[in-house]
Amino acid sequence: MPALSLKTKLVFAITAMVVAIVATLSTLYISEVVHQRIHEVYQVADVIKLHVFAVSKPAMGVDLSSSKIDLNDPKQVEAAVQELLQYDSGITALLESVTGDSPNILDVSIVDADGLALLHTNPALQGTVIPAREDFKNVLDSGLRQQLKLIYGPARAYDVRLPLIHTATGKPFGEVRVGVYTAFLKQDIQPQIRRALIFSGTAILISMILAAGLSNLALRPLAAISRRLDLISSGKADLVATPQKRSDEYGTVATKIERLGRQMRDVKEVFSALKENLDQMMANLQDGVMLFTSDSNAVLVSASAERFIGKARGEMLGRQPEEIFSRESILGRKVLDAFASREAVGQEDIEDAQGRNIQISLDFIEEHGERIGALLTLRDAESVHRIEDEIELSRRLSAIGRLTSGVAHEVKNPINAIVVHLEVLRQKMKEIDPDTRRHVDVISSEIQRLDRVVQTLVDFTRPVELRLNDLDMRKLVEDVVSLASPAAEKHQVLIEREATPDALPVRIDADLVKQALLNIVLNGVQAMPDGGTLRLTVKRDGDSALISVRDQGAGIPENIRDKIFNLYFTTKTGGSGIGLAMAYRVVQMHHGSVEFTSIIDHGTTFYLRFPLAEAAANGDVPAIAKAAAKEDSVSKA
Repeated sequence: MPALSLKTKLVFAITAMVVAIVATLSTLYISEVVHQRIHEVYQVADVIKLHVFAVSKPAMGVDLSSSKIDLNDPKQVEAAVQELLQYDSGITALLESVTGDSPNILDVSIVDADGLALLHTNPALQGTVIPAREDFKNVLDSGLRQQLKLIYGPARAYDVRLPLIHTATGKPFGEVRVGVYTAFLKQDIQPQIRRALIFSGTAILISMILAAGLSNLALRPLAAISRRLDLISSGKADLVATPQKRSDEYGTVATKIERLGRQMRDVKEVFSALKENLDQMMANLQDGVMLFTSDSNAVLVSASAERFIGKARGEMLGRQPEEIFSRESILGRKVLDAFASREAVGQEDIEDAQGRNIQISLDFIEEHGERIGALLTLRDAESVHRIEDEIELSRRLSAIGRLTSGVAHEVKNPINAIVVHLEVLRQKMKEIDPDTRRHVDVISSEIQRLDRVVQTLVDFTRPVELRLNDLDMRKLVEDVVSLASPAAEKHQVLIEREATPDALPVRIDADLVKQALLNIVLNGVQAMPDGGTLRLTVKRDGDSALISVRDQGAGIPENIRDKIFNLYFTTKTGGSGIGLAMAYRVVQMHHGSVEFTSIIDHGTTFYLRFPLAEAAANGDVPAIAKAAAKEDSVSKA
């Protein structure tokens, strides 16, 4: 998750503060409104309760001693009082007007001790038992959360009660019940709560807008400082305008940035020159190089060191030898023991876990008798031998080419003379017997074949002027597959092609490279007389385009592997021995390399490597290719 910007954090902080304030004030307002409204409803119900009690009190105080009822019989007393209440026009009128005048009052009733409704605002309920409801006083004494839950929950009715005492007997007779309905209370409170919420939302929205504006205004100097620092860090310190003289914090910081920019510009110029030279040197190194400080921290690691140690440069820079090397490997033990004993290691060959032969040297750098660092060099001995073998092969091809060129030149003239004299002889022999004519035709045919061989030698040794063009190596491979398909079908060979999805731009002579790759592909097809699969793969490998051609043939015997690129060397009946030699020469002319691996009865894989266009433009070509190109230039001379 990306980190929030300072502006966003400031907007969120201001908004959160406003939200907290608004929420607190809104909660207090809503609490006050709800509590006040519930209290008002309770007071109204209480007034109605007292009013009903006052109106019914005369009936409760009537002297019944003159009547014929037994005052000691509660039933008779209750019946007499009930009759007085029911026929009291004042009480009846009061009950009829209560619900109309008080919108929050559900009903009003007078019940006896058993809950029997003596009087009720709903006439249909008179004479029935009315279940007791929860006292509305509990709602009044509840907290805000409970009150809102009761009001906005399922609608319920509550009672406000007042006991009735008969004056004559002094005993409880019943009670006055005033019903309060939460649905009515909700309708009364809801508009005020809605207004409070709308006000809160509006306040929060306005606060966000104001916060954004204030943050822009407050951070504007910081944005200007950031732009100045970006210009300085990108090396454009000259474009940084001199800040206006200001006495505030911005002016102080701007002045320091200007001074820092001048210092960084001077240091960066020196550092850029050093870094450019160092990077160029380290990039061209085939050896693994590591430079350690006096504290044994790795401060310089070449790209090739990753190949020997098996770790990325970022994981090795700034680390101690114990963090880079492991004692489980021979290389690790050798280096760690040398650092522990502070004894240098000369040119010593060791074998790593992968079976590679590595040449190691470790020197401790001293100045005035004090060690200030260490330099570790790792070299692939097998690669050195392979490079030497390929350079030697290039030299041999060059020598053969020079010799062949001289021989072809000397042979060409006699052949031309023989052809001319043979044609003259044929014209002079008017009457020639068929047997003699057959011998003359054989001599003519063989001379023509010899002339073609000599012409092939001349073409092979003649200096070639490359016609370089930019193209995608994947397209060239497709063209070669199309050209080789008829021969592959004839031999019942299936050609499979796998290409990287990304373009592989190279600068090559398309005709020469196409012919060189076609020679190798056709060799692979011919190596499978009983059919099989030929797999072509083209992909990016570092700064090079790598083409691999893998067949399923019988493989190349060990005793002839160092001869297959020799001119005229062939194991095929009717072969010229020029195809692979020509392919090798073409790849070298493009600063590339050709390698192969072969397993008996499992096939052979050729690897053709060409520098990508950007690598060739930077002069970043393999050392082998440079040496081969040098040898080729000698042969042309």
